[in-house]
Amino acid sequence: MNSQVIVLTGLSGTGKSTLADHLARDLGVPAFSGDWLLGAIAPAHTVLAKLTRPDYLAMYHSLLESLITRQLMLDQGATVDCAINDTISERWQKIAEDRGARLDIVECVCSDEHEHRRRVEGRQRHIPGWHEVDWNHLQRMRVETPPLTVPHLTVDALYSVDDNLGHIHAWLRRP
Repeated sequence: MNSQVIVLTGLSGTGKSTLADHLARDLGVPAFSGDWLLGAIAPAHTVLAKLTRPDYLAMYHSLLESLITRQLMLDQGATVDCAINDTISERWQKIAEDRGARLDIVECVCSDEHEHRRRVEGRQRHIPGWHEVDWNHLQRMRVETPPLTVPHLTVDALYSVDDNLGHIHAWLRRP
């Protein structure tokens, strides 16, 4: 197995972007972010505004899937920072397996609601063309996001970035 794609998923404010960026640096692979991709296409807002929510999410996942596929075609890995469900995970797993690679999923959570809200309301990500997520948006996402049932590691934002990175690196070394 030459390549490994690590997907960090979860609700906003759970640390997935931070962990994805750290892992990308540690592993020497690109970090792909769904929010950065959507920010980049935001100037096409008149077209995007016409998309239904399912079509918008399909575009979001298709863009990331294309980047993952390209990396694997080059026998290289990546980290991916995005929200996924079991269906997307299974599709990306097949893409990885077809190329002799491994797909690992890390779900990021924040088990303390007060801390989670503080993190969401206090952050400024400064992604060009993209919006900051507020608590109401996060609550809608929580309702729309089914729990993952595919094999994955869960890390909690209540632990330090270094502790969570240690857990992830140990998990990634498994056979």
